[in-house]
Amino acid sequence: MTQSSPRRRPLNRFLALFGPGFANPQFPARLLLKHVLVQKFFRINAHVPWPVHWTSFVSTPEKIDPGTRAPGLSRGCHIDGRNGVTFGRNVWVGPRVSIISMNHDTQNYRRYLPADPIIIGDNCWLGTNAIILPGVRLGNHVVVAAGAVVTKSFPEDDILLAGVPARIIKRLPPYEENDRE
Repeated sequence: MTQSSPRRRPLNRFLALFGPGFANPQFPARLLLKHVLVQKFFRINAHVPWPVHWTSFVSTPEKIDPGTRAPGLSRGCHIDGRNGVTFGRNVWVGPRVSIISMNHDTQNYRRYLPADPIIIGDNCWLGTNAIILPGVRLGNHVVVAAGAVVTKSFPEDDILLAGVPARIIKRLPPYEENDRE
């Protein structure tokens, strides 16, 4: 992860007052300030301790480990953390992605079913309108194509998933690390 510039360090300390995710040097200061204004002053997604787009919804953020990026920063995301969600390092979440950790009981719709937490490995990318369902575990460097519905775990590394339900479309070369992650 990059170090913040000496000019930005006082700003990072100020932003950290609103939650650790607000001092993330990966994001431009202007973006972080905008989200502090929307979340902490206008009280939209105020319960979330990292930057979240005002059109996104995050439930039970205390059971979500956001990793090194800010899940829900894209427009229209739905992240349900009631059974727990763990994001690895450098996970990119596209617009309108749904990550749903809890499901209804088919015998009584008012009851919810416990499930294993969703675990998303390092260097993953969830494309626009992808859906990740309860108990799913994704390996490292898994790309989920736009519109895919992931109903089961794919613990393998370096794969591309697509379809409804999602399946492995191709193997990917290893992820190329760089110093900005």
